[in-house]
Amino acid sequence: MAVTTIYDVAREAGVSPATVSRVFNGISVSPEKAEAVRRAVDALGFVPNRTARTLRTQHAQAVALVIPDIENPYYTEMARGIEDIASEAGYSVVLCNSDGDPDKEASYLRIAASTHMAGVLIAAASPTSDLAPFAAGGRPVVAVDRRAGDVDAVVMANREAGAEATARLWDAGFRRIACVSGPADIETARERALGWADALRARGVEPEPALLQHSTFRVEGGRECVDALFSGVDRPDAVVAGNNLLGVGVLQRLAELDLAPPRTGVAVIGSLPFATTPADFATVVRLPAREMGMTAARMLLERIGGDDEPPRLVTLRGEVRPAGR
Repeated sequence: MAVTTIYDVAREAGVSPATVSRVFNGISVSPEKAEAVRRAVDALGFVPNRTARTLRTQHAQAVALVIPDIENPYYTEMARGIEDIASEAGYSVVLCNSDGDPDKEASYLRIAASTHMAGVLIAAASPTSDLAPFAAGGRPVVAVDRRAGDVDAVVMANREAGAEATARLWDAGFRRIACVSGPADIETARERALGWADALRARGVEPEPALLQHSTFRVEGGRECVDALFSGVDRPDAVVAGNNLLGVGVLQRLAELDLAPPRTGVAVIGSLPFATTPADFATVVRLPAREMGMTAARMLLERIGGDDEPPRLVTLRGEVRPAGR
């Protein structure tokens, strides 16, 4: 038999899940909305998970957001979505920058536990990130951007994005298409590179190992990959950049080498965060980072509200902006 969740209560009451969470946490809402929630609870026979309720009464009205790169506008956009939803429900968001360092990340998780944060949202620094320091005792964790352990997760359709970016370059007439991506042990980097390979194989081309470059997910990484790819005679004629900052680095370095688009095809996975001279000639697969943050925050509020269903995975898809638009 299906378990009733706060989303069911919200639907029955005709209010948002955040409003239901506010009522359960004793946060002020209008008398009309509070009464609607109480009626819905009675009608549905909803009983919040007791362990979660006990923990919640001991927790601060705050959640932690742990991300690997606070300077990346992608994460800034995601954080804005999280803050919008959390604030509406009466929660503050504490931003923690791990710099992609598992030790620093673990320290933040210990601090979140010791200060009784109500929940954690995390873009894990490593595939082996240990969520136990916070998750012990039933504290809710939601993974964002990349999966981490056996918890709820909201991710992008990364392999699909890599394939779409490559296909757009192929359709534009480019045939020797390279891919520059982030560290190979990071899920997003690995999946986007696999999408690049999928698209080439679908067109009868076996990907050349030399045309796949892994680096950091930063501007410097894109510049370094361009130098590696274009230093020899057998150069690519197009590049798929695995994230927004790599895309900036690729475009910057190609411009310096007088190889900027449209002379060299470029497709970027993730919106370019600031002006880059030849950016109008690049294809962009825009990733809905704010929507990802909002979705993850709602999932975390459900868990705080007592939802004890099995972990869920939500996958969001990108939107293509063709070159020249």
